[in-house]
Amino acid sequence: MTRRLLLPFLAALLLTGAATASAHAAGYRYWSFWDRDGARWVYATQGPATARPSDGDVQGFRFAVSEDSQDADQPRGSADFTAICAGTPARQGTKRVALVLDFGTPADAPSGEAPPRARTACARVSPDATTAEALAAVAKPLRYDTNALLCAISGYPEQGCGEQVSRDTEPTRARKDTDDGPSLGLIGGVAVIVLLGAAGIRQARRRA
Repeated sequence: MTRRLLLPFLAALLLTGAATASAHAAGYRYWSFWDRDGARWVYATQGPATARPSDGDVQGFRFAVSEDSQDADQPRGSADFTAICAGTPARQGTKRVALVLDFGTPADAPSGEAPPRARTACARVSPDATTAEALAAVAKPLRYDTNALLCAISGYPEQGCGEQVSRDTEPTRARKDTDDGPSLGLIGGVAVIVLLGAAGIRQARRRA
């Protein structure tokens, strides 16, 4: 009787532990690419090598660790075309593209590297230029891998390209209960199982 009561709860506990582990799933460290749509950032549907912005467009890049486009960190700072391109007057036969370059936080930086300060730039390029060409005009050196994935802007980072990393970036003290011993959730789950088991035993004795 007692075993039949405990087994479902043990299974539930194991599933809870598995869900907790999946919450710390690995992400990827890379440069995400964004389009400015009015007052908000939208994750770009094309890569910088194929996207062809129009004159007056604002595009952004953010270096960070993320699992996918749904949880990717957006570029920070000003994203106003007029302000970014104030010192770059319009010229016939060219277009201007405002770029927001956010090098991320120290927590997302590769080991041994420190992110440069975020900055903006106004690229004046030919009317048919891609975003990659606009980026090359103002943020060299760029680095790409063999699959044309953008790995570095203005030389940052020096190494690595879209590598998989742990998403568990909380301070050590904050996650001590998960790293060095059972979590509070696990302890609570065990406590519930013990109480339910004891109740089952008492009920079985009363029936006997």
